[in-house]
Amino acid sequence: MSELVLSNLGHTWILDLDGTIVKHNGYKLDGYDSFLPGARAFLENIPQTDMIVLITSRTDEYQEMTELFLRNHGVRYNYIIYNAPYGERILVNDNKPSGLAMANALSVGRDEPIKIDIRIDGNL
Repeated sequence: MSELVLSNLGHTWILDLDGTIVKHNGYKLDGYDSFLPGARAFLENIPQTDMIVLITSRTDEYQEMTELFLRNHGVRYNYIIYNAPYGERILVNDNKPSGLAMANALSVGRDEPIKIDIRIDGNL
C-alpha cells in the first residue's frame, strides 16, 4: 500500500482511466466499462473541493460512451483528456517556499485495486 501525506489545501488529482479506475480496455473487450475493486470508493473519498482530471488514451470516438458511464455512476470529475499518448505521463510542478512538495506520482498495477492510504497533515 502506498501512503500519501497531503496538506489541508485543495488538491488536483490526475487519474488515468483504463487499468486504474476501470478494467483496462473493458469498453472494447466487454463492450462496456466496469470499475476495478475499490476504485469507486476511492473516487468518492476525494474531497468535493478537490479537482479531478481524468486522462485516457481513448480516442474521441469513445467520448460519449465514457462520459455516459461516468455520469450513470455518479463519478465526479472536472476534465477528461482524451487521445493521450500511450507512453509515460510526467507531472512537473514547483515546491512551495515552505518546502511543501507540490508533485506526487504513484504507479499502480494494471487492473489492480487502488491501495493508497491518504493522510492529511495540517502542519504542511
